[in-house]
Amino acid sequence: MEPTNRFFANGSAVILSGGKSSRMGSAKALLRFDGEPLILHLARKLDALFSNLVVVAAPGQDLPPLPGTLVRDEVAYQGPVGGIYYGLRAAAGEVAFVTSCDVPFLQAELVAHLVSLIEDYDVVAPYWQERFQPLCAVYRTSVATLLGQQLARGELRPIYLYDKVRTRKVGEEEVRQFDPDGLSFFNMNSPADYELAQQRWRERQKFETEIETKNGRPRSISVSVPLSITVELFGVPRLLTKTKEISLSLSEPATLSDVFGALAERLPVLSGRVIDAEKKILSSGYACNVNGLSFVRNPGATVSSGDRIFIVSADAGG
Repeated sequence: MEPTNRFFANGSAVILSGGKSSRMGSAKALLRFDGEPLILHLARKLDALFSNLVVVAAPGQDLPPLPGTLVRDEVAYQGPVGGIYYGLRAAAGEVAFVTSCDVPFLQAELVAHLVSLIEDYDVVAPYWQERFQPLCAVYRTSVATLLGQQLARGELRPIYLYDKVRTRKVGEEEVRQFDPDGLSFFNMNSPADYELAQQRWRERQKFETEIETKNGRPRSISVSVPLSITVELFGVPRLLTKTKEISLSLSEPATLSDVFGALAERLPVLSGRVIDAEKKILSSGYACNVNGLSFVRNPGATVSSGDRIFIVSADAGG
């Protein structure tokens, strides 16, 4: 497997920037945030996570130079459905995370979790404050055809799609595990929202620069970084779960023990049979191989983003 510094080497991120910004009074994508245009602030964050980035703009919309691919709405102002449709058509790979350009506090941990859930679904969408959040959601690129049909019928709400495909609803309790305050859904529709976002950002920066000191030196900050791990099951584990492979989102640093614990949580049928969930180790009779290179028996061995873990019967593993 080729090394990558991105967490989702085979996925895309899509940023929608073609809205009218009528309530804001000026283009939201160009608002200054953290010393740069807001859309560039967001594009940098997502470009560090995904190997492909697509920005969907309105015809003739001015934007600063951005990483990734720029596409234009073929028909302006068709709402989120139009933006998602054009973005998915241009996205590389089978899966894309879609967001709007006005979410300055998008949490990478939540994005990683949402992407990790897509394997058995066509859409993974958070349900926050009693409504779906279609612009902080993961879509298979194959649903673009259905979205195109929606546009033809004038159905401009993304949630019309959700009843037609396999949709994973991610409730508030689950969201709070990765984004306790729901900051990923804080978007800026008015000047008041923009000012509040600026205030929150200043408070965050102040907190980080006024950390308690020891011996006159700033205390280091530990930042949790999401890792994307793929586990492929063989033999009995596959028969028990009826699953070939599954993607997991873990916090860095992570070990094989963390992988086993997360796998038992996602696939409970493995607990007690293939995985000792309490000790977070493989049960007797099973082994794991990392990236097809070597069998690793130490559950404390570290894993890296992009690793592929194979779980097999021990007699098959040698």
